[in-house]
This record gives sequence, C-alpha cells and structure tokens, in this order.
Amino acid sequence: GPSYRFRTVVLGDGERDGSTWRGNLYLQGHGDPTLKTRDLKRLAAQLRSAGIRRVTGSVLADESAFDRRRTAPGWKPSFYMDESAPLSALVVNRAQYHGETTPDPAGAAAALFTEVLKERGIRVGGRSAWGQAPVDAFPLAQVDSEPLVDVLRFMDRQSDNFTAEMVLKTLGAEVAGRGTTGAGAAVVVDALKEAGVPLAGVRIADGSGLSRLDRLTPSAIAAILTAAWSDDRLRSPLWHALPVAGRNGTLADRLERRPAYGAVHAKTGTTDVASALSGYVRNRFVFALVQNGHPVSTWWARDAQDRFATALAAQ
Repeated sequence: GPSYRFRTVVLGDGERDGSTWRGNLYLQGHGDPTLKTRDLKRLAAQLRSAGIRRVTGSVLADESAFDRRRTAPGWKPSFYMDESAPLSALVVNRAQYHGETTPDPAGAAAALFTEVLKERGIRVGGRSAWGQAPVDAFPLAQVDSEPLVDVLRFMDRQSDNFTAEMVLKTLGAEVAGRGTTGAGAAVVVDALKEAGVPLAGVRIADGSGLSRLDRLTPSAIAAILTAAWSDDRLRSPLWHALPVAGRNGTLADRLERRPAYGAVHAKTGTTDVASALSGYVRNRFVFALVQNGHPVSTWWARDAQDRFATALAAQ
C-alpha cells in the first residue's frame, strides 16, 4: 500500500561482549531503491548508541531477498548500466561506489558500510564480503525508506527505470515470496485481473517497460487508469505521482500552454520502437496513446500526443 516502507537491516550472528561484537555483521537489503550513504551512517549511529565499538568479524552483504540477476528479461545489452543501475536487494547510491557504477552493488554496499563504521569509531576486524544471515541472527539496527507513495512519485515523474525494477522485485518478494522479476510480474498480472483490466495481448516482462518482450494495449492502460481513479486508496497517490503538463517531471517542457498546462497528468514512455503518453485530463478524461515504429519518430510521435491531449483539455 501507499504507506509501505523498504527496510534495510543490520544483523549479527555472534554475541555481545562489552563494547565488542564477537562475530559478523550482515547488512541485509530488502530492495530499497533510495538507499544512500546517509542511511548507512544512521545504521552506524544506532550501533554506536548501543555501545558497540569493535566487531571481530566481517561486514557481509546479504542480498538474498532478491535473486542475483542484475537486469530484466528482454533488455538490450546496452540498457545495463546506461538505463538502469544493476539490480540487487542491496544497492546503495544507485550502485555508485567511489564515483563509478559497480556491477556488484551488494559487495560495494558492504565495503562502504565498513568504511562508514570505521569513520564512526567502530573498528572492524575482517574484510567486507558476501553472505546470508543465519536464521537466528540478531537484529541490531534498521532504517526504513520514505513511504512507497513518495518513492513512486519520484519514479513516475522522472521515468526512473531502476526504481521501477526494484519495486517489481519487491512485489515478488513480499507477495509471492520470491524476489524475482518473473514473480513480481505475476503479482502485477493477478492485480490487473482482479481489477478487471482486459489482458488480451498484454505481457508484463519487467517493471520499467524497457523489455522488448513487453506488450501493452491502449485498452489495458485506459482500464488501469480508470480502475485507479475509481479506487479511493489509489486515486490521489497516482494523480500526484504523474508528471504535470508544463510543470514537472518528463512533462516539464511539454504541453506548456493552456488549456493543457497544469490540466494534463500523464506518464510518458519512450524507446526506439515505441512512444506513449497516458493519463488524465483534469477529472474528465482518461486517455491512452501508444505508437509503434521501426524506429518510431520520437518528435512527431510526441507532437501528435501533445495535440491530442490539448484537444481533450479544450473540451
């Protein structure tokens, strides 16, 4: 739901001996796409407040909440790193480590946390590495993300592929018990069925829409938007998450004149073979436009979309 928060936990598999933790620490991620260095500092502060000044073992990265596939099915090879950071249940700073994007986000997170602990006056005896916390590991610290509704607002307005993929895997982990893209996609399909969305010709292969295996129809998109508008729990979060014509996000420099300005709340979608714009015009219209091409002419496609939305806004 809108209030869900992603959690990141520090677990220990040893025992406390005065100011010393005798054993390893596990930095366990649960898919937070917004996790940053400041969050690691908050975890370190909690450990220090608990009186821990020394760790005899290592800091181990636990990314077991998700599988270890760094991309989604059907992506072009060039999408890896360029269109999305590597996927993992444990990613800090969108996989940026010492100024570069790393293909091992979990390992980088453990290394960075080790550095942060030392900066906070907590000595670590071992090196950072990878490992899964045992079932009897003891929780020592935890940080939570902002509410999901805020994460989705950033995702939709900036059309952020990485966040979308992390949310999809989290759906799989939390609902289906498997942190995979396929499990998350199945959860989405089940939700669409329950909402009465027509699924003929629809295929959900990833969270971002980058996959060449994805298939969506205007009828399905319009039905999703209609179902969300009809649900009191979802109407406001979705309305406020969508880019606003001429004001913010991917529509900041589009539809900048009235009657469309401020009246159109809509999500863009762009690859080299498809261009789309779907959303709401005030509280009067739901619309869904999807254009295909090999390749699609991005400028002309957007011009047609903007003219269509402007015509609706004039009604």
